[in-house]
Amino acid sequence: MQDMLDLARFPLDRPDSAAYGVLVDTCRRDMAANGMFNLDGLVLPAGIERMVREIKPRSERMAHTHQRRHTVYFQDAVAGLPPDHGALKRFDTVHHTLCDDQLAGTLIHEIYEWAPLPAFLARVLERPRLFLMGDPLGRVNVMNYKPGETLNWHFDRSLFTTTLLIQAPEEGGEFEYRSNLRSDADPNYAGVADLLDGRDPGIRVNPLAAGTLNVFAGKNTLHRVSPVRGQRDRLVAVFSYYEQPHVMFSDQERIGFYGRTGSSS
Repeated sequence: MQDMLDLARFPLDRPDSAAYGVLVDTCRRDMAANGMFNLDGLVLPAGIERMVREIKPRSERMAHTHQRRHTVYFQDAVAGLPPDHGALKRFDTVHHTLCDDQLAGTLIHEIYEWAPLPAFLARVLERPRLFLMGDPLGRVNVMNYKPGETLNWHFDRSLFTTTLLIQAPEEGGEFEYRSNLRSDADPNYAGVADLLDGRDPGIRVNPLAAGTLNVFAGKNTLHRVSPVRGQRDRLVAVFSYYEQPHVMFSDQERIGFYGRTGSSS
């Protein structure tokens, strides 16, 4: 990884060093203050070039087009809410997904499986250990957003999400979010409805450049990727790490996310 990652600035491979401790502390402060942290420029230019070179042809040939109309909860109904409640407003999402079994031999796959990365994330998030996902399709995905496409407003199911931006679009494709909109104790449906109706001034944008690793606590933070504009696609990898080993998606989830349940080979 020495030639692909900026390990001088981000010493993920030196967990006993003072610089590693400083980086962990910085990321913890950012997570506490903003609900996320970025490692800007973690991937060096040579690594970015390799990722684009490896991913673009595979995406054009093999990616599954994921298109759905959904609520922010990815559920058609929520107990206690009438069907016409503003928090149940529906949005369109469309992007193109490469699954883990289609990424063998790529730098993205190597970075996902590089042991110092989940070890570092566990330190920052103060978890005993993080494991690679067991699911052969879901472990690491790459999403391709073409002009006009978007991942619309939603809450995540997992405690945190780890992404690596491979290629930024010419315009749009921005990561927009609203922190502290709800809590585990208070779903704040009225606040969700206000945001979806354009009445919340608290939406923020996290500008990301290619090669940036972003770790985001999205369970209670509403967020989206705004529509891509221009001629260049947005390419982003999503890494799935869990506190338990061997986590798998159900067949129903695989069909919903990927259009299949087993290997594409």
